[in-house]
Amino acid sequence: MIVFVQIPCLNEETTLPLVLASIPRVIEGVDRIEILVIDDGSTDRTVEVARAHGVEHIVQHTRNRGLAQSFKDGVDYALLHGADIVVNTDGDNQYPQDRIGDLVQPILRGEADIVVADRQTALIAHFSPFKKVMQRIGSRVVNLAAGTDLPDAASGFRAYSKTSLIRLNVVTRFSYCMETIIQAGYKRLAITSIPVMTNPKTRESRLFRSIGEHMYQSGVAITRAYLMYRPYVVFAGLGLLLALAGLTPFVRYAVLLWVDDGGDHLQSLLVGATLLMGSLLSFAIGVVADLTRINRTLNEETLDYLKLQRYGD
Repeated sequence: MIVFVQIPCLNEETTLPLVLASIPRVIEGVDRIEILVIDDGSTDRTVEVARAHGVEHIVQHTRNRGLAQSFKDGVDYALLHGADIVVNTDGDNQYPQDRIGDLVQPILRGEADIVVADRQTALIAHFSPFKKVMQRIGSRVVNLAAGTDLPDAASGFRAYSKTSLIRLNVVTRFSYCMETIIQAGYKRLAITSIPVMTNPKTRESRLFRSIGEHMYQSGVAITRAYLMYRPYVVFAGLGLLLALAGLTPFVRYAVLLWVDDGGDHLQSLLVGATLLMGSLLSFAIGVVADLTRINRTLNEETLDYLKLQRYGD
């Protein structure tokens, strides 16, 4: 059993030694622990620091390509080098790496495919009240979309089994966190969480410039992932809503004719007909989107077989 601990980094020469020092070297049930640093276009001495601390596995980007691409490239490297479990932490020492052993245990016991650390955001001192509320709301939205029950869906401190990584496909360019949960829920992968306490804050986030940007980008990622795997729910719901709205003017027209048969109320018919056309269009788009989803599912099954050949059983 080989566990790869991957650390996406962007200019982390100061905090990376703290991360590397706190990663456990022995975990019960694990034969070997490997450390992988993904350098996402750092302009400081991140790579040199990693090598000086004995890191043998390094993936380098010549320019910044984002967290999602770093995650994908790290996973590809880890699986090619025999990883059975991949743990993702962060180069800013936000997460308690000494809990990695606890993080992988549900996978080792065969109880889960993915384990997400619950940062218990309500207890994080440097999180503002607004950010804490938004974290709770965001997790609820993701859980609703994925059919899961995770207290901290945005946490990046996670453990993935090899099987889950082969079945997951990251297409977003912002962050893999929300997308992989929605995919995992749709594909019926077993997901659980364990509570952890984060380390003191070392720097501001480099993933986003403000909480508003984070909310927007997360919302786009959630919506896109949900539309990819459950388009019929969105378009059927929209079509039903437009149909009900379209019938209302017809009812109004009938009532007005009954009460005032001398009036001309064709505008009600025009509004109703427009809304009903929108409803039919929404249902039609839903059918096309669902056929696209089916085709994507078949393509992903083919991709799974290709990944098995690439990474081995």
